[in-house]
Amino acid sequence: MINFRFHLVSLAAILIALAAGVALGSGPLDDTGTTLRGAGDSQQQTVDPALAAFDAGYAARTSPGLLKNKLAGQTVLVLTVPGTSAAEAKGVTSTLQQAGAEIAGRVNLTGRMLDSAGRQFAEGVAQQSAPKVPGVNEAGDSYGRIGAALGRAYVGDKAVAPDQTASTIRSAFVEGKLVTTPADPKKIATLAVLIAGPGQPDGADQSGVIAALAAALKDSGKGIVVTGPSSSSTDGGAVKAVRDGDSATEITTVDVTDSAAGRVIAVLAAAAQADGRPGSWGTSRSSSGAVPE
Repeated sequence: MINFRFHLVSLAAILIALAAGVALGSGPLDDTGTTLRGAGDSQQQTVDPALAAFDAGYAARTSPGLLKNKLAGQTVLVLTVPGTSAAEAKGVTSTLQQAGAEIAGRVNLTGRMLDSAGRQFAEGVAQQSAPKVPGVNEAGDSYGRIGAALGRAYVGDKAVAPDQTASTIRSAFVEGKLVTTPADPKKIATLAVLIAGPGQPDGADQSGVIAALAAALKDSGKGIVVTGPSSSSTDGGAVKAVRDGDSATEITTVDVTDSAAGRVIAVLAAAAQADGRPGSWGTSRSSSGAVPE
């Protein structure tokens, strides 16, 4: 019988093949999985659709055995940002559910939240809505305070209904247009998974804010996983910003969500984070290797 390790190695081989295709095309897969977009380049190059179909088919066939009950007992908050691929968000969410996770809901961090020019406004919303939350009105950086408020509102040790403090913070952030809630979380999540968009040469500012918020959220519940397509770990990408940050060893990152096999690996990485084993997985730019052990 083909064993678990064989499946992991096979998934890694698929990712390497896809990464080679992405490198030749100079950009990430789009929502259809059949074209490549180079950062700052309007040209599109086609990926072999047979390879994309093989990736999707193999992942679908092998993922049930790989993911069974990996996230049983975990309630996951899905975070997205402007630029997140709708297909990747849907794929990651369904794969999380396949691993046994309950999806608490989805929250989108808006451009207003991620624009550093609006930092003082966001900080003010956090301090006014969560004056007694640890970390919000204490010494520290602005995004540490903002992240502390977000953590109190959405992530915790137990999957329970939000209390009055959490509800107040949520309402303030929504009214301030700092977040939107495409799928309003009905419970506090035990783990957060943020799905970033592709890296862009001019995206360092937004990616830096994402990294700072992730650093603040790492101590809430089981922590946070920051994922994205392969280009998210290049200059201007959110995954690269997290990996370059001071909290890199405490936040799990994955940079292959632009492939079906990569979304399986993202969920395996989320399970590792929930077990207290954060790491950096995906392309050759990932320090922990292609696939979690």
